Amino acid sequence: MLWSVLLLSGLLLTLGLFCRPAAITAWLLHLACVKSTDVFAYGMDNFVSIGLFYLMLSPLPDSYSVESRIWKIRFRNVRMVGFFRRALQLHLCIIYFFSGLAKCLGTDWWNGLNIWAAVTRPPFNVFDPMLIAKWRFLLPAAGITICLIEVGYPIFIWPRRTRPIWLTCVLAMHSAIGIAMGMYLFGLIMIILNLAAFGSTNPAVFHQNDHVKR
Repeated sequence: MLWSVLLLSGLLLTLGLFCRPAAITAWLLHLACVKSTDVFAYGMDNFVSIGLFYLMLSPLPDSYSVESRIWKIRFRNVRMVGFFRRALQLHLCIIYFFSGLAKCLGTDWWNGLNIWAAVTRPPFNVFDPMLIAKWRFLLPAAGITICLIEVGYPIFIWPRRTRPIWLTCVLAMHSAIGIAMGMYLFGLIMIILNLAAFGSTNPAVFHQNDHVKR
């Protein structure tokens, strides 16, 4: 019953119907399910909880939802949208920086050993290990690239000139992880969070920012 209600909440959020009750229900039930099965939970579940938490608190519904079109609800409180988006941005910067820092402090990411262990260990061994062994000279470069992308995230994701480049690198990294290790849902969740934080913004937010600057 709980999983059915959680699925229904997700569908309502996707459509944009009863957004606030659906967001609160989805966050509460997802958190309860994750914390009840800690042994089987992994990073993806934690990031879903983070995303649902910010969604639950942010102003709803948005202008693209079915709810706003049916009841002609006008999008309000643009300032609060910017606040929660900024909070999500800072949250991701902290996560990526310390994740990258932890990788840099060890040696196995610099020599590619962790990459080898990740892509050859069941159930993440999507590709034949013999094929990976033929291209093993690329593993250190892949490990160093991941370290640099994550450590440089809070530095290069903020400036407008470097943001598109770094965002593309992060999206490509998570796409590669999803394909190489079969972690499609994890890759998709991280792509959604990054696009929500640093992707294109609702035009209303741009107008609000322009007004504040003037």
